[in-house]
Amino acid sequence: MFLNTVKGTQGYEQGVDAFAKASLNLKFEEVNQEFIPFLPRILSRVLDVGSGVGQNSAALSRLGYQVVSVEPLQAFLDIAKNTHQNLRIQWVHDSLPNLDKVKAGSEGFDFILLDGVWHHLNPSERRTCLQSFFDLLNHNGVCAISLRNGPAGLGKHIFPAGTEELFQYAQELGFQTLLHLENLPSKMKNKPDVIWSKVVLQKSK
Repeated sequence: MFLNTVKGTQGYEQGVDAFAKASLNLKFEEVNQEFIPFLPRILSRVLDVGSGVGQNSAALSRLGYQVVSVEPLQAFLDIAKNTHQNLRIQWVHDSLPNLDKVKAGSEGFDFILLDGVWHHLNPSERRTCLQSFFDLLNHNGVCAISLRNGPAGLGKHIFPAGTEELFQYAQELGFQTLLHLENLPSKMKNKPDVIWSKVVLQKSK
């Protein structure tokens, strides 16, 4: 049996199939439409962190990017590999906040996506997470982060996800804020009590 050692994935093991079905029905251009203007030039290296069953990674690959997709839950990673096996995506079994396996690579990234993961990190992990992003980004690279607030879904290891804390860490590290949106409704009609914030940060030094 797979032993889940990443706290942020606790609860998802009990609903792998349902989560996969719901996620694969989501469209990148709708869920992440606010981030599209900040995508880098085609063929750039992009990193999708906490990629679930890989729907965002697949969309980015189809757009022409070199995608590295990171997921800590092996069950999700297996589904992603099987579903998107015709795409050139580098699948990595790794986890936040350190991303040790990703850091072992020799190349940086121009774009990092963190979609619906921030609320699974505690405050100290969030600071380390942003430091990892800063270290992995090329100069002028950006990270796009969506923050979820509302009743828990399958994931049971969750924390309030306000942008004030995020901006504090970002300022300490030297990120520049390019986008800040609050109180966005969920794209899933069965989650009216879930609201989202969207933030784009640029490594400018």
